[in-house]
Amino acid sequence: MANSPSQKRYPTELKERAVKMVLDLRREDPKDHGVINRVARQLGVGSQSLRSWVNQAEKQNESRAATPESERDELLRLRQENRELKRANTILQAASTSFGAEPDRRSQK
Repeated sequence: MANSPSQKRYPTELKERAVKMVLDLRREDPKDHGVINRVARQLGVGSQSLRSWVNQAEKQNESRAATPESERDELLRLRQENRELKRANTILQAASTSFGAEPDRRSQK
């Protein structure tokens, strides 16, 4: 019975490709509800298996995307600090350019 359809094992590459296809197609047209069945038919996999793989992938993506509030706050703070440092760097570069040009102008007088 190891070859029965309910016990069929699919290669990991096929699973990943199928899930990627479904997620890409859903991104293109979120209202298309027949994506899983079409992709399953195209790739020769069970639609219920594909639905399970997609659900599992979505849960993994959600858990990765969910960052603790403290990390989110720190990220926002670091982004703001980065913007301020870039601004300060621009100002310092402009100032150093103008100060660097001044001695040249004085020596030419």
